[in-house]
Amino acid sequence: MATKEKSTGKSAKKDGVVKLRIRVRAYENKILDSSVKQIMDTAARHDAVVLGPVPLPTEIKKYTVNRSTFVYKDSREQFEIRIHKRLIDIINPNQKTIEALTNLNLPSGVEVDVKML
Repeated sequence: MATKEKSTGKSAKKDGVVKLRIRVRAYENKILDSSVKQIMDTAARHDAVVLGPVPLPTEIKKYTVNRSTFVYKDSREQFEIRIHKRLIDIINPNQKTIEALTNLNLPSGVEVDVKML
């Protein structure tokens, strides 16, 4: 009787492939693109395989505010905040690549989320 292996859903670990998944978020797309370019240049300098940047959907938050304090409810103002996002995958990073990415100086207003898959 043949035994069947159970799939745990982590095919990357089974194949021995380690990924760094970097999600970068910012309010301004120009600052975001320059930060992504800086991350990709750093990874390429250390001979890492880079997939991306993949543009993720822009998150739009809308706020409606009354213009006056308590009367004239028909007079309102609308504001919106756009959050631009990019996704970068680095496959099989070595120790120098990870160290260079942690020591990176990115502009303020850029949020970086790094996960090891």
